[in-house]
Amino acid sequence: MPASEEQLPTGDAKRHMVRDMFDRIAPRYDLLNRLLTFRMDVRWRRRTIAELALPKGSLVADLACGTGDFVVELSRQGHSPIGYDLSLEMLRHARADNSLVHCDVTALPASNASLDAAVCGFALRNVVDLEAFFVEIARVVRPSGRIGLLEVASPSNAILRAGHQLYFNKLVPKLGALLSDRKAYEYLPKSVEYLPEAAELTAMLEAVGFSDVKHTTLSGGVAQLFTASR
Repeated sequence: MPASEEQLPTGDAKRHMVRDMFDRIAPRYDLLNRLLTFRMDVRWRRRTIAELALPKGSLVADLACGTGDFVVELSRQGHSPIGYDLSLEMLRHARADNSLVHCDVTALPASNASLDAAVCGFALRNVVDLEAFFVEIARVVRPSGRIGLLEVASPSNAILRAGHQLYFNKLVPKLGALLSDRKAYEYLPKSVEYLPEAAELTAMLEAVGFSDVKHTTLSGGVAQLFTASR
């Protein structure tokens, strides 16, 4: 990892590190996701889409789409997704046949109020400027549109939290090193340091114009979901 053990990168250094890291791990990204989450990530994405309660045919942005998991599921459920990602290699390995756009998600090539909804899966901690990201989502999602943001979390139960920390901080990097890229999967647990607490994230979303912000913990607290209306 380009950062030292004491401090994670910020600004342009973080943007370049994240882009290069995802370019490297793209070929085995889907495999590792399924293994490391025991396929719970599939269920979490379906839960996100269900919570948004979108009418069929909705135009939905998948922000930091990676290889297109949300894009594939949205399409399967009858929506019209567009995927946006900073990593060109992730887009090249995408399984989606829908529109995929190479860009920084804090500067989307989309018109104001042009989208019915937006989703984002496990990428908030990889965005350089979360406030700018939320402002951009608020710009492109139409009034009354919906958003769903998935992220990692830590269980509130002490026993579950201890087990999760052992798995996430110790075993995940070892499995990542064995099957993909050691530095990338060492970064994964450390990147949680970038993530504000749920109350702060809720306040940030409300500050840029979102309402009815709902925070839900998933699978015993190992993941979390934020939904809101524009």
